[in-house]
This record gives sequence, structure tokens and C-alpha cells, in this order.
Amino acid sequence: MKVVFMGTPDFAVPALEKIAAEHEVVAVFTQPDKPVGRKQILTPPNVKVCAIRLGIPVFQPKSMKTEESIELFGSFSPDVAVVAAYGQILPKAALEVPRLGCVNIHGSLLPKYRGAAPIQQAVLDGEKVTGVTTMLMDVGLDTGDILQTAETEIGENETSAELFDRLSALGGELILKTLSALENGKITPKKQDESLATHTSKIDKSLCPVDFSKSAREVHNKIRGLYSWPIATAQIGGKRVKIHRARLSDKKGKAGTILSVRPFVVACGEGSVEILELQPEGKKKMTAEAFAAGHQLKVGDSII
Repeated sequence: MKVVFMGTPDFAVPALEKIAAEHEVVAVFTQPDKPVGRKQILTPPNVKVCAIRLGIPVFQPKSMKTEESIELFGSFSPDVAVVAAYGQILPKAALEVPRLGCVNIHGSLLPKYRGAAPIQQAVLDGEKVTGVTTMLMDVGLDTGDILQTAETEIGENETSAELFDRLSALGGELILKTLSALENGKITPKKQDESLATHTSKIDKSLCPVDFSKSAREVHNKIRGLYSWPIATAQIGGKRVKIHRARLSDKKGKAGTILSVRPFVVACGEGSVEILELQPEGKKKMTAEAFAAGHQLKVGDSII
């Protein structure tokens, strides 16, 4: 089939690679290059880098809502468009271009976790199971008819970054099955149950501070859910630290107090967490053992 691929971050790369190996990807649409880092170096999206490596023409319109962009899209006469974390909402005129429609790869089991951050939110909420969904796009936000799904369990200590990588690969596998079924007329789109729909918002740094009065499981979910961005934070000895990894502990005590230095265990409102990796402000990430060796920590000290 002739496919136009639309995606931007690394989540979309496995899908592009899989599709390009079995179908004719006639064009890739991705977001414009953006300044990155302290030096604001203009950097291409991961999908653009992949497309160039695969020899596929790349287009980076600022908006897909212009007549020019829609005409460009239509000029490729695609059988189908595959969209994965593109970062733009396609207007009705664009959705009507491909013969078989526009198929989106979404990082949740729809209708649960529609929106911008389904993977991180699933971890933050302590979900045990998640997955990916392929759906026919409509003008709503992740409201289109479901084509296929693939489920996977979430590990107790799995971070959102680790889950992101797994779902990215799972999405690449699922989209091939979906395209084959679409091409052969062996798929029946299924309406989403609106009564089960939930929504996610963009994750930002306002979520970073950890509240140790919460249960240990809630604290643990926040730490792994915000890894590897924007990363959970706390105050130790009046100085901010980023908490990269932790695990549940069975020790008990007053919330927000250090129960043990080696291992580094902090009491929560219910239960406790053992901090495994952290990062003092302005320094590199280190193990909790290395951090304790360089700081005057003692049992009973507060962490907020």
C-alpha cells in the first residue's frame, strides 16, 4: 500500500521502520525542527532522522490546517495515512484524503487515557495493564473507531520511560497487523464506549514535588511515572534533589522522615519507599549509597 506516515518523537520510529519494510511509504510528515538544550541547537525530530536514513521524503508544515498543506498531503494519493504522536490535529479535509482513512497509533487501551500523556498517566495512576490501540481518526481527540488493540502488563517498578519503549515497539507490531487487515477488508471498526472514556493532560514540572504524606505506593508511582521527564523532586537538608528510582519498602514510621540511611528509606503516610537513585541540584545522578556517603544524613531527619 501507499502510505503517508505522520509522526514526530522516538515513540513513532519503530512503526515507521516496520511499515517501510513492508509498504511503500511515499512521504513522512513531521513537526518542524526545534531548538534543544541550553545552547538551543536546532534539532530535527527523531522521525525525520529515521525517514532520511530510510530515503523517504520529509515534509514539515507548521500547520496541517492550511490549504497548501492539505493539497501537499493529497498529492501523494495515499491508500492510508498512519499517525503516531504527530503533535498536530488533522482537519476533516485531511482525514478524507486517504482511501482507507487515517489510522492513529495511541499508547493506551482506548477509550481510557485519551490525550497527551497516556503512558505516563497510566504509571502515575498505578495501572497494572495498558497497551496500544489502532483507531480510525475523526475530528475529535482520540475518539475514532477502534481497529485493534494489544495489551501488556506494567511491572511494579517499571518506569514510564521503560513502558514508553515497550509500547513503542508494540505499536510498531500492531500497526502492521492493522494495515494488513485493512488492506484485505478483514477488520470491523468498533465505536468507543464514551461512558468509559478518560482524559490525560500534558505532564509538566508542577507535578514534580513528592508529597510523602501520601501512601508509599502513590509516592512510588509518582517517582516512576515522572521518569525520565520531568523527574520527581524532594528537599533534603534544604536542598532540592531529583529522585530517579525507588522501590517499596516494608519499614514504617512518621511520614517524611528518614528511617534508614543504608538503605535509604523514607517513611510515607502509609508504608515507606527505598530511594535507589537521586541527583543533587547541579550534579550528576548517583546511587543513594553514594549520596549518603557524601552527606550528613541520619535516621529521623526530614525529607520534604
